[in-house]
Amino acid sequence: MAARHPEDVGMKAAKSPRRAVAAADRTRQPTEVRRRLIVEAAVPLIVERGYQSVGVRDVAAAAGVSVGTVTYHFDSVQEILSEAMVLHIERYYAALSEAADKAAGGSEALRLLIDALFTEDTDRHWRMWFDYWSAGDRDQDPERAFARGQARRYEDWHSQIRALVERGVAEGEFVCADPVGFTVRFAALSDGLALQWLRQAPPLTTEDARRHLYRLVETELGTGR
Repeated sequence: MAARHPEDVGMKAAKSPRRAVAAADRTRQPTEVRRRLIVEAAVPLIVERGYQSVGVRDVAAAAGVSVGTVTYHFDSVQEILSEAMVLHIERYYAALSEAADKAAGGSEALRLLIDALFTEDTDRHWRMWFDYWSAGDRDQDPERAFARGQARRYEDWHSQIRALVERGVAEGEFVCADPVGFTVRFAALSDGLALQWLRQAPPLTTEDARRHLYRLVETELGTGR
């Protein structure tokens, strides 16, 4: 694991006064744009190294800004991770949601979701997802803002799954008396399979991961792939 710089630890407590940030840094771009650029730069670092091995200096260097600029906009690397995950989720599911909306029915839409969860390229998504949840265990914010953000991410994910199931039921493709319960089991199985796939202990292929999810759909919703 890469060594952490002193300013990477307890970032909020050691945060410099805002007036210490150069005026040019503050006015060159709107705050929202600058925050977005920093988050964009942090995403590949987090994916490649893992959240715990990314420090403020790393993010600043990748974004082409000073450490002071990063600490001006963010209280901690954890906060950057939270926004990076939100950005990633927005992008990851945008195309999928669009494809699902165009699917012929709920069954096809759910299949598209399963196919997108496990491909040779989705290790990036799952590594960020598990890093995001691990970071929650170290949340020392008494207001639990990070934990609440995590809960919202899962609520959004569950809502998407449940909507596809309810669509299939309404269209007569699925038989399901408990869409909420199915959603919980589908999400839990997805997480478990993803963790096994990343660790390869025991070995698991993307095809096998999808097959297990197809089987869950077939067993609980009364339809096959």
